[in-house]
Amino acid sequence: MKLGFLTACLPSWSLEQIADYAVEQGYQTLEIACWPGGPATRDFEASHIDVANIDGAELERVQAIRERTGLEFTSLAYYENNLNGDLGRRGEIRSHFKKVVDAAAKLEIATAGTFIGRDMAKSINENQREAEKVFPEIVDYAGERGVKVVIENCVMEGWHPDGYPGNIAYSPELWEWMCKELGLYLNWDPSHLTWIGIDPVETIEPFADYIVHAQAKDLELFPAKRNECGFYGTINKGGNPWFMKWWRYRIPGRGTVDWGKVVDKLYEVGYTGTLSVEHEDPLWGGDPEKNIEGLRIAYNHLRPLIGDIEPNLSHRS
Repeated sequence: MKLGFLTACLPSWSLEQIADYAVEQGYQTLEIACWPGGPATRDFEASHIDVANIDGAELERVQAIRERTGLEFTSLAYYENNLNGDLGRRGEIRSHFKKVVDAAAKLEIATAGTFIGRDMAKSINENQREAEKVFPEIVDYAGERGVKVVIENCVMEGWHPDGYPGNIAYSPELWEWMCKELGLYLNWDPSHLTWIGIDPVETIEPFADYIVHAQAKDLELFPAKRNECGFYGTINKGGNPWFMKWWRYRIPGRGTVDWGKVVDKLYEVGYTGTLSVEHEDPLWGGDPEKNIEGLRIAYNHLRPLIGDIEPNLSHRS
């Protein structure tokens, strides 16, 4: 297993700067943000590879960074709503994701990540039927290029006006459908499972064949505040649709996720991929200096848990 991070937390930095920092800190891999070019409006909409113009100089630039640093690039990330109720916007998202897939293929990167998403005007069951129309083309397009499509199990509650799931890939019940029927894979993240009441460790073994990428993000819970507003979060969000009041994302080690058990279980099921820190901790965010300090804290917590060789599983019961 290797330790890396998602580059989206450093939207103002170039990929060259990020790669140099990663090597200096000791990280081994990068999960690279590939939103459409231009200034990022939110931290997680960074653009570190120009996938729309991947041929020629851009391809050479990215390959040179990888060769110079020795970092492994594990996945290209474009997490958007592929079931957007605005069909024009949905088409734009699908078109850009295909460019992400093309770039992954040319760079020989195994996975490209996105969300299933949701049409907020429809039920989850209705969205499943819609996904069954939309995703076969996407999965086939990626498969023809040797790329697996990975879906993060983020609830994306901020997309829904009432804090309900905005991405219909949030629970193992839905993973059964999306992996086995749609041919999708998981970019598995324990933080989202934790706040919706699912033990993340218990989800690893049943879906071991589909967890081909994993993210490391933690979560801090405030049960007393949940008593004030309920599970779906406060209605008084102050203009921030992602504010839930009773929980917040944290850097690994500063929340409730038991990373020792997570890493052990991943090893036990034979996972040999990357554990990619997704930094959305508000205490260690807001500017590059704080973000890289957050990444340093995450590294120092997770690195001692990861062995330099694979464990002996021959005596597994």
